[in-house]
Amino acid sequence: MSHTSLGSLYAAFTAGELSRRSFLQRGAALGISTGLLTSLVANSAVAQDEAVAFPDAGTEGQERGAGGEIRVLAVQAASGLSVHNATGGKDISAGMVISEPLMQYDGVGDLVPVLLTQVPSIANGRLAEDLSSVTLTLLPDVVWSDGEPFTANDVKFTWEWNIDPANQSIDRVSWEIVSDIEVVDDLTAKVTFDPPTYGWFQAFSGNIGAIYPAHFWANAASHEEANAAFLMGPIGTGPFVLESFMPNEEVVYAANENYREANKPYFQTFRLRGGGDAVTSAQAVTVNGEWDLAFSLMIDPETLASIVGEVGSIEGALGTGVEKIQLNFSDPNTEVDGQKSEVNTPHPFLTDDAVRKAILMAINREQIAENLYGSPATPNMLVGLGAFESPNTSLNFDPDAATALLEEAGWELDGTVRAKDGVKLSVVLTSTVNLRRQKTQAVVKANLETIGVAVTLNQVDGSIFFDGDPANDQNFTHFQSDMQLYTDGATSAYPVNYMKYWYAGPNNENVAQAANQWTGTNKTRWVNAEYDAAFDQLVALTDPAEVAAQFITLNDMVVENVVEIPLVQTYADMYAISNRIRSENVVVNPFGDLYWNLANWNTAE
Repeated sequence: MSHTSLGSLYAAFTAGELSRRSFLQRGAALGISTGLLTSLVANSAVAQDEAVAFPDAGTEGQERGAGGEIRVLAVQAASGLSVHNATGGKDISAGMVISEPLMQYDGVGDLVPVLLTQVPSIANGRLAEDLSSVTLTLLPDVVWSDGEPFTANDVKFTWEWNIDPANQSIDRVSWEIVSDIEVVDDLTAKVTFDPPTYGWFQAFSGNIGAIYPAHFWANAASHEEANAAFLMGPIGTGPFVLESFMPNEEVVYAANENYREANKPYFQTFRLRGGGDAVTSAQAVTVNGEWDLAFSLMIDPETLASIVGEVGSIEGALGTGVEKIQLNFSDPNTEVDGQKSEVNTPHPFLTDDAVRKAILMAINREQIAENLYGSPATPNMLVGLGAFESPNTSLNFDPDAATALLEEAGWELDGTVRAKDGVKLSVVLTSTVNLRRQKTQAVVKANLETIGVAVTLNQVDGSIFFDGDPANDQNFTHFQSDMQLYTDGATSAYPVNYMKYWYAGPNNENVAQAANQWTGTNKTRWVNAEYDAAFDQLVALTDPAEVAAQFITLNDMVVENVVEIPLVQTYADMYAISNRIRSENVVVNPFGDLYWNLANWNTAE
């Protein structure tokens, strides 16, 4: 599906030739994601003809806390709870049990209001026709878990906090789209964008939009002290509050007695235990019935079919995630000024285009997808958002062409391994301790060895690999190996935050390094002025066709330069759920967020 087809469809819709329902139906038939289609509707002058609501089956008449404890297993344990300082999905999800955004993406990617009275649009008068401003009308009578009122000042503070480089927010680029926030009154904030932008909703939605309490910082001895305290003990407006936290092991939450709906949450305690392997976690829910939910299950189809029990089921749907291999453009074995993988120290052979392209062509992605994932192989980094998915790429598995490319570039066989000027093509491929990933590593190793690339496999426990501690040199942000394998993907219908992963920025400020305590989101240390320029242009675009074309351009640059190798489009989340939990209220959205409807979770009886 090309972006010109989207443009034609959108033009017909805004001209009144198509109803909202027809626009959504025809867009879906063209392969465009629901999230993108509904965001286009929100940016139009056409009113929505149907309400979007949270699934809430069985919540009427229930009593807060009557459900006792819900027990949830996560393969990777949380190491911090400050959403905007998280270095991995495990910390984001754990933090979002407490924190809330102004809007959320529901199970199909539609925007639903959380802390707003309604989703802004041109039709309801809250969004400017030229997308230069939006008026946010907050829900009345909402309080933080400590009883302080939630106001527009908290929205403004969150913006200011995220754009302050000293706070090292992972979501800074999304909040920088905002040029000003005016607090009109306690329940009204007027947001200005200069330049106007299609992505006006980005900063206020989903995990990126988690709102922080201004008074938490105002009452602290120092800003730094407040940051540290919030990392380990945040407060929020969500359905649960923190009861206890053992980093890299367990988080226990209690029902928020100040939550805005008196009969929610249904569970008094939410116990989140981390660690263990995916198979054992799934069996603990569906076979043994000891736990109610287990998520982020990376299990190959054959194994999965053999372990599902009778007291639970396995659920999931394809999303925007990509299982991929990152290539390190810096040298992981040379230490410079106290750090390895230093941005200005080139990798001895992965900076050679021929080597990277040969590695790409040697990997059988379709075999990996079919045998180990049960989901489609992909040649793109940006997937699951139809109009943004590039039609210009392909799965070019061709080991013979890979061999010829290496020989032409002067990499000759020395025994079983190719070498050039005394440098051998020998790589370390790191991933997490997970059976499916270890099988994937084995396939990659066999593929690469056929073209003369030696591969050493390395596995790191997920709680360490995704731990954001600046002193942890085994985590994925330090990236002290040649290649690393894990899953990542877009977290919103306007995935600018995701595409920043390959942006270096002025003075390489977005490259993960000691200077920013490895919080820069560019972990590959790929520095490309053309990509940076294209990324900088993205934010100022307002036409949907131009936006789609620019996202495709950015994707193609990453793919064509073989900065990373996309392997498989993954499930948004594959999770095991107990029969005692009402499954219709537990739905993962396309961006992998399982907790967006957490306030409505309850039991099936």
